[in-house]
This record gives sequence, structure tokens and C-alpha cells, in this order.
Amino acid sequence: MSQELHSIPPSTALSQEEKVIRLRPDGVWESITDSIAIEEPLEIQIEEKTIAITMRTPGHDRELATGFLLTESIALSPQEILSAHPCPLSNHPNLLKVTLSKKIDSLTKELSRYGTISSSCGLCGKQSIEEVLRNFPAIPHRLQVPLKTILELPETFSKNQSSYQQTGGLHAAALFDPTGKLILLREDVGRHNAVDKVIGWCAQNDLWPPEKSILMVSGRLSFEIVQKALAARIPMILGVSAPSSLAISFARQSGQTLIGFLRPPRLNVYSHIESVRCDS
Repeated sequence: MSQELHSIPPSTALSQEEKVIRLRPDGVWESITDSIAIEEPLEIQIEEKTIAITMRTPGHDRELATGFLLTESIALSPQEILSAHPCPLSNHPNLLKVTLSKKIDSLTKELSRYGTISSSCGLCGKQSIEEVLRNFPAIPHRLQVPLKTILELPETFSKNQSSYQQTGGLHAAALFDPTGKLILLREDVGRHNAVDKVIGWCAQNDLWPPEKSILMVSGRLSFEIVQKALAARIPMILGVSAPSSLAISFARQSGQTLIGFLRPPRLNVYSHIESVRCDS
């Protein structure tokens, strides 16, 4: 795939200008124009039924919906998602219509978990780790990545967070290959939304499953992030912050390498250190 495809800009601005009053270090108040991250609801419908409303940053909505459907077992493969597009008969820009190859009646259990989803947390109400592992089996193989490569990823990650640099209010998720090459990066007010956008892009661009890839996220490493990575068969998850206890427990059972506090020259490995190749 071409670099041009990887770097397609979002069709909608991720930030907007707002007037704010700022207190300077010298104690003087001043009026400035600041870039603020945009947050709006996205309503996802199947067969005229609303299955979820997620608070997200507009842009790459088809990727977000595709990733959401796949990582939450609503669709078991990209082929089951026949279409995902804004409603052509509606002036509602935050409404996305999805058509699946199966009837919604068969999804009662999957859909019963969802209501309004905020941008600040992932989907709550997972029944248990055992249930998730029934839907998404543990990863049997290990992705071998040199320690040197892992330590170089935060610099590339940071350089490509263009909207975060403007607003300071967006999370990011990025996919790298085992050599450290950036495949793509997505930004959103919700870190789980950013992950869904990355996974959705993979499903739409013949990179499914991205089982030889590395996922890196900003913010903390939650259970939802690790679970979504498992649904896409991603064997290694990196974060610049801390993981939760459930994320660690799940990664150990799911066969995924989980690395937190990735702030070179330091990092913490919480599961499956055998995937980190220390050549020296």
C-alpha cells in the first residue's frame, strides 16, 4: 500500500478555534485564540435500529464503525460488513447506516451491552475475560521485535500526532510493522475510538488481520484497548502510560505482549517479554 493511502487526511477538521482568557506566568490576563479538540456524537444504526452512540472526533467515521463492529463481535469478519455510510436521506451528519450480511435479530446478545458510549472510557459491561476469549482465542505465536526498535517508536509516534500538537486534547493510536515503520496513525478524543479507527482502516485496506503489527496508544492501557487489539489479532501493544490490572491479566492470558511507560530509555514489560529481542 502506498504512503499516500496511509496519510490520507481526515475529511473533517479535528479541531476548532475558540476564544479563551489565559493567565500568563507574569500574572497578566490575556485574550487568545486556542485550538480545541472537537467532540461530537456518532450514532451507528443497523436496520434502522440504533446500536450505539459514541462520542468521538469527527472524521474517519466508516473506519470507526468498522473497527467497533469487528472488535465487539457484532461482525466476525470484514466481509460481513456490506456497507457503512452516512444516511443519504438525512441532514444528520453524525448518523452512520451499516448493512450487515446477517439479520440484526441474531445479534440480540451482542447488542444488549450497548447504550451511549463516552469518549473518555471504553465499552463497559464486558461479561468476563472468559467470554471475550471464547470470541477471540489467545494468540499462539510471538512477534519478535528488537528492543532498539521498540525504543525508537515513541519519537515517530509523537512526530505524527499533528492534531494533538495543536490542541493537546486528542489521543492517538498507531500501527507499526515489526521493523518500526509507521503504517498509519489516527487521533480522536477517545483512545478506544482511535484504536477502532486504526483497526477499521486495516479491515478496509486488505490488511486483515494485522497479526504482524504493533499497536501503540497514548494514555493508559485499559482492558478495552487490549481486547480490541486481540480481536484484530495484534500481538503487541505499547503505551506511554500505565496499564490497568485487568489489562495485564488479560494480556497474559491472551498471549499478547503488553508494554507500558514506554519513555525511552525506560519501559515496563507486563506480559510475554519473550517477544522483546535483546540482541545485546
